[in-house]
Amino acid sequence: MMIFFRLLSRLPLPALYIFSDLIYLIARFVIRYRKKVIDENILHAFPQLTAIERKQVRNRFYRNFTDTFAETIKMLTISEAELRQRFHVVNQELIDQEVQKGRSALMMAGHVFNWEMAILGVALETKVTAETVYLKLNNAFFNQLMLEIRTHFGGVMTEKREFRKSMITMRSDPRIVHLAADQRPPSKERRYLRTFMNRPAYFFEGGEFMAKKMGLPVFFGKMQKVKRGHYRFEFTKLADAPYADSATHSITDRFCELLEENIRNQPDLYLWSHKRWKV
Repeated sequence: MMIFFRLLSRLPLPALYIFSDLIYLIARFVIRYRKKVIDENILHAFPQLTAIERKQVRNRFYRNFTDTFAETIKMLTISEAELRQRFHVVNQELIDQEVQKGRSALMMAGHVFNWEMAILGVALETKVTAETVYLKLNNAFFNQLMLEIRTHFGGVMTEKREFRKSMITMRSDPRIVHLAADQRPPSKERRYLRTFMNRPAYFFEGGEFMAKKMGLPVFFGKMQKVKRGHYRFEFTKLADAPYADSATHSITDRFCELLEENIRNQPDLYLWSHKRWKV
């Protein structure tokens, strides 16, 4: 089956978009994929929009959501030249410099399309080691497929449960650590409840804990879609040591502010089908 996906990945991206166009029509008009969840999330996030405007956001979301399948399959075999042409990383040197000085740096981002391409784009552009913390998929084949895609240009993937062991080496082996910081944490985890896009939502605070415990700089990854299949990803510094006088939750709060700004700039890029706000 892996051979099938490799052969499929060899097709030009415009050809793969034909498949995503079909999936888009099925998702939008046939199965109406998670329509109730999407509509509710968009309504709460953008109450000022008219019903027509919210419908437009939902339909563009479906397009971005299904295009992500085509783009992610393409990344299994994409060339360096094509990825650089399609995914432009801005300010990579800012976070690289921190690691080159001898300390790890955290990069916090949200589920803004196409975050999978960001894993490869950063791994390709960085001059240092880039590690991404991920949640293991239940299906063994697709978990392996995603690992092969995400490590195509040398990025390091560490499963969330294994990251505690990896974290011990962050001082002796400086690197970029990429956290998808808008995951909804389970009730057994330490959680922080705050307002996000007009509704209460829980957040992991692993990034905040590591940054303040180890004195690490934190960067935010802002995603922008330029046109179909082309993205711009920009690093900005979110916080830095010393944190002695920083307020509790200061890093997570700032992350949420920046992510909300990113979402409001291009609402259809966020993962609205995610049951993010179920508390």
